[in-house]
Amino acid sequence: MATEPVRALLAARGVHARKLRRVLDLLIEDWHPLAELVRLPAVPRRTVQELLTAIGDDLETSGDRHRVTPAKAADYAEFRAGGELPDPLDELVRGHAGRLRSIRADIAAVPPPLAALDHVQATPETALRRALWLDATYDLAGRTLLCLGDHDLTSLAVCAVNPAVSVVVVDVDDRLLEHVATLAGERGWSVRALHADFRFGLPPAALESADLVFSDPPYTPEGMALFASRAIECLADLGRGRVLLAHGSSERTPALGLKVQQELQMLGLLFEAVLPAFHRFDGAQAIGSAADLYVCRPTTRRSAGAPPKTAIYTHGPQSVEASGPGSRALEALVDLAPRPESSPPPKPRRPGWAEPVGKGAASLAVDLSGDPGPWLLRTLLACSPGRMAALVPNNHPDVASEKGQRALTSLVGTRFALRFLRSTPDGKHCVVVADQVLAGTLDAGGLAVREVLSRAHGKLGNVWREALVTASRGQLTKREARDRVDGRVEDEDELELRLIDLPRHRIAALLPLVRESAG
Repeated sequence: MATEPVRALLAARGVHARKLRRVLDLLIEDWHPLAELVRLPAVPRRTVQELLTAIGDDLETSGDRHRVTPAKAADYAEFRAGGELPDPLDELVRGHAGRLRSIRADIAAVPPPLAALDHVQATPETALRRALWLDATYDLAGRTLLCLGDHDLTSLAVCAVNPAVSVVVVDVDDRLLEHVATLAGERGWSVRALHADFRFGLPPAALESADLVFSDPPYTPEGMALFASRAIECLADLGRGRVLLAHGSSERTPALGLKVQQELQMLGLLFEAVLPAFHRFDGAQAIGSAADLYVCRPTTRRSAGAPPKTAIYTHGPQSVEASGPGSRALEALVDLAPRPESSPPPKPRRPGWAEPVGKGAASLAVDLSGDPGPWLLRTLLACSPGRMAALVPNNHPDVASEKGQRALTSLVGTRFALRFLRSTPDGKHCVVVADQVLAGTLDAGGLAVREVLSRAHGKLGNVWREALVTASRGQLTKREARDRVDGRVEDEDELELRLIDLPRHRIAALLPLVRESAG
């Protein structure tokens, strides 16, 4: 019979055939694209393709859509999954149609995903599902939820469900931070956006600050371990705090899922619950476009430690399988690094800006060949010497166009004169050369901005006041400088943060205020 290959496939899967039966339900009912056949029942793409192959000539295909030929549907009726247990959360999501429309609009406007950061967009229903589950499970009013990475806009969904919660979003993508901060500000929600690359540390303001931490990390063991360890660092109270993680691995590769769980257990995380296929995605078909929700209770503030390299992702120059830029590119970087004639060539440094970089050095050479976009600016802010050369990708957003080059120069131009050596030393790379701008060439406003840029790791309010005293060449007292700073920013709490931890759009907004205050 024509149905025998399907019967054999279902028999081979034993007790795990239920999901494939749900794929058959979809195929019998109507046309469905492959993405839906993967996502709705949470079945890996290869497994769905095996079922389509088993159906053979009884399958109709139109573009990417598939269905069982209507005339043959009755032949497959015996294989259908039948009724499913209702999911109360799905029912709840359908009852929040207005919120779902708003979340869908927010996600539609989110900056495009970056494959190099393993961005795969969760569905709007998943964002709302997360928010409703968090609000139903925890007492959020007056509490702090910290989102380690938030391309799915979980922060905004939670605020839409419970506006009394305080949310902190920490992300490496400046575009995303601006999107979240702008929408939250328009709606009067308490959302603080901070910049960080978790491989290089966390903003001090995020440490031991949160009641709950949510994250959807890269699904490599290295990525999961790093994000989970940072999440533990962010909890204010280990006894009451919880770490909530999304993780998905294919049912075809259980060893990878085991490795991730082992990494989490080594961090002292107790699995209070694992909710299967809780999250759904537009993509990630290898894992069935789905991920589980791990509810973890920390038992210790153990850290995974700094990873030996920046490779934690599954794609791009920072993937676990990626190679470095090569010795020729690093040699060229060192040769192009500006330095006094009497100084030896600088040794290439790895990225990182948790503390000022290169104290006491004559110049820096920094390998930023894996930079997804934000590293170059942060490295310039962290650079202690007045000279630096950085190796970045040739398509880096700050160097690939005149507009990008002008934007970066407008931020750091009072401290560094920049040269962009495109396609140097090869077609994949660019060397950015930064030479110090002499203080004597600047007016008072430019000098104040330069001082703030030079001390990006200090509290902004303190650094700003001291910069005004310096720029006035002693004409302003500390009290007068404080008076000039007070009231300049709408959010006074921002003055307690470090400049290097602020989203790029906030840095761009603050520096003109610094310049004006020196007038």
